[in-house]
Amino acid sequence: MPGNVSAVGVHRVVEPVGVLPQAARRLDASAALWPGEVRVRVERLNLDAASYRQLCEAYGAGDAVRAEVLRIIEARGKMHNPVTGSGGMLVGVVDEVTPGSPLGLKPGDRVATLVSLTLTPLKITDGLCRWDGRSEQIPAEGHAILFERSVAAVLPDDIPTPLALSVMDVCGAPALTARVVSAYAGGTVAVLGAAGKSGSLTLAAARQAGAGTLVGVVPNEQEAALLESSGLADVVVIADARDPVALGNAVQADVTVVCVDVPGCEGGAILATRQGGTIVFFSMATSFTAAALGAEGLAADVTMLVGNGYVPGHAEFALRLLRAEPGVWALFERRVGA
Repeated sequence: MPGNVSAVGVHRVVEPVGVLPQAARRLDASAALWPGEVRVRVERLNLDAASYRQLCEAYGAGDAVRAEVLRIIEARGKMHNPVTGSGGMLVGVVDEVTPGSPLGLKPGDRVATLVSLTLTPLKITDGLCRWDGRSEQIPAEGHAILFERSVAAVLPDDIPTPLALSVMDVCGAPALTARVVSAYAGGTVAVLGAAGKSGSLTLAAARQAGAGTLVGVVPNEQEAALLESSGLADVVVIADARDPVALGNAVQADVTVVCVDVPGCEGGAILATRQGGTIVFFSMATSFTAAALGAEGLAADVTMLVGNGYVPGHAEFALRLLRAEPGVWALFERRVGA
């Protein structure tokens, strides 16, 4: 154990030494705790949508995906997809808390980690034997380590665990959307990927924050039917978010929120946003180089924000939206059940 323990977990970095845990190639995921740390007994992992999609496209859903996820975790000491650069989050039970931890957790608490698996030391001990590789949520056994600057939330008693986990995985999106939309009271808000998990919460948050017109953009008739049945959007538009000209012709918004898990949506988001508007990118598939250079090349006077997944109170806010909006609950149940 080194002499200096870092609140952000640098002491757990194996290589390259000196970088933050998220940027590391490999972390030390040993169970012994350092001052300020918390050990969580893992029950379930939740891969982020972009990572799971990439793994399925590369390996095919099933045993091959399970083997690749195991290989990544064992090689890196964390779940950090080397292609997408993303990971996900987890649910588990607090095993041990060191006296120096400021997280307010105690042994026995069932928690969801609200920090990425790309920076969370993780050890899996059951070979993911209960996972068929065909869903983002993974029953698992093992342990994970939280640092002083980590974020975790105790799971609510009134919401099924898979549902709560799915909400907490995307809870940064509605909280930041509400903050942004409050500056455009009465304006038009467009959400790309509106029938998805983060998209549906984002629509509900935008409505609560004072949006005038809510436009939900979906890729096909099936998604459109789901969104229309939820009642969350005022206007439902079927468009390919990767086709910038078509999307720009179909939508003009003051705020555009990108919640899709496929690459290539930067140009469409720019053209769909009015001059002086704001784009919030919540997709891990976003190329921020393409977004910046695309806006410059289109002479687009738009503010572009990176949704970093953390806003104070974001988990509680998202859970309140889930409870208050039957349309959000229904869409989440369909996604989790699928």
